[in-house]
Amino acid sequence: MQKTAYAGPLEKVDACCFRIPKSYRPDMRVDGLIFANDRLIESIRKDQAPDQVANVATLPGIQSASFAMPDIHWGYGFCIGGVCATDPAEGGVISPGGVGYDINCGVRLVKTNLFLDDVKHRIRRLVKSLFHTIPTGAGKGGRYKFDATETRRLMGEGPRFVVNRNLGVPRDLDHTEAHGKIEDADPDEVSDHAVKRGSEQCGTLGSGNHFLEVQVVDSVFDAEVAKVFGLELNQVCVMIHSGSRGLGYQVCDDALAQFRNCPQKYGITLPDRQLACAPAESPEGRKYIFAMRAAANYGFCNRQLLMQQAREVFAAEFGRPWEDLGMELLYDVAHTIAKLEQHTVDEKKTKVWVHRKGATRAFPAGHPEVPEQFRAVGQPVIIPGDMGRASWVLVGSAGSMERTFGSTCHGAGRAMSRTAAKANVTGRKIEKELEARGVIAMASSRMGLAEEQPNAYKNVDHVVDVVHEANLSRKVARMRPIGVIKG
Repeated sequence: MQKTAYAGPLEKVDACCFRIPKSYRPDMRVDGLIFANDRLIESIRKDQAPDQVANVATLPGIQSASFAMPDIHWGYGFCIGGVCATDPAEGGVISPGGVGYDINCGVRLVKTNLFLDDVKHRIRRLVKSLFHTIPTGAGKGGRYKFDATETRRLMGEGPRFVVNRNLGVPRDLDHTEAHGKIEDADPDEVSDHAVKRGSEQCGTLGSGNHFLEVQVVDSVFDAEVAKVFGLELNQVCVMIHSGSRGLGYQVCDDALAQFRNCPQKYGITLPDRQLACAPAESPEGRKYIFAMRAAANYGFCNRQLLMQQAREVFAAEFGRPWEDLGMELLYDVAHTIAKLEQHTVDEKKTKVWVHRKGATRAFPAGHPEVPEQFRAVGQPVIIPGDMGRASWVLVGSAGSMERTFGSTCHGAGRAMSRTAAKANVTGRKIEKELEARGVIAMASSRMGLAEEQPNAYKNVDHVVDVVHEANLSRKVARMRPIGVIKG
């Protein structure tokens, strides 16, 4: 992680927003806007993530502003927590760095009709069973094997492909962003190497910050919306955080190689070569878009299979079918993706490429893409925190459409690099510290737990406070972890 502190201007717009004016640098086309409060902005200044916000503001076709959420931290090209929208009619570009290597990393929340008293005496055994059933760790394959033809079909159809094999139910699709299938994906634009990497990894958790957690609703902030979402105090839920595994990584890697010469070819001057991009309507841009959409569909399918395995573990532990345990999907939403969406820009409805890199879609009540069951209140927004404190369910607000192209934060955001986190654990046992907090944790490596210790992250409650006050999304319920498995 880059350590040099940001030395440029940060003008306070309001209690939850700071501006990097486009006058900061002559190459900026728009302002940079960072959503943060006085508490968080001090930590944000400590590295050069704000300079990445300014760098993104130089991209051709960018609309309104270059945005960053309160969970902002240094990333590849774009900061993590970055949002930008580009207009293809104005030469707007598509940038793989604006999506990231883990295409359609996202979160899925599964409800149950169990409560804390039903689970607390079984949690150690439950976590152990989840850990030994669900593959975790870098490069790990799983129980589901797909040949090349099946993998390409899976990328075209998304989780419907496995639901049709009785690995889930049709209503799961209704509660998945885009029904789990982003249209106009082209699996044939995905390289054979990427397909090979993905053929045995669908239904695996991976490593890094990916996890599966057993959680308990410990606070309800909006009783009306919580009722619509089917959440109540002390209810047990399962949160799944994973993406498109090696397949998505390879799609990004392939695209970056193809985009290396695009800036020169299309006369684009960039302040950072990691921002490699091409006009969205160019041959290179379209090739990446088709492949990125296919990888995103794979990501939805990966989380579907992870959920189904969790359902099976709960069914075995409690001796009842998962349906009897009420293990219904609340929602699944991506937070690393680029999507062509209609938004109002300068009082005109315009289709723009919204890059969300560590940012969550947060559509408000009445939006046609919100599932009908939730349309009267808004889209469920799932925000994971760290494994020692909390995670959140929010609901999309009208302010997100007015200010951030329908986007909000995606998590707590790192406060400590992985290297620093590992150095910080000398003489400590993270699993014992977590157990003292009431969390049973299992991971495939001790260093995996060290990198993901709670201190490595900002307090997600502080992050959520900002997006709530900024009216990007509103608090519904807070969940605390009681069991976690990681890579």
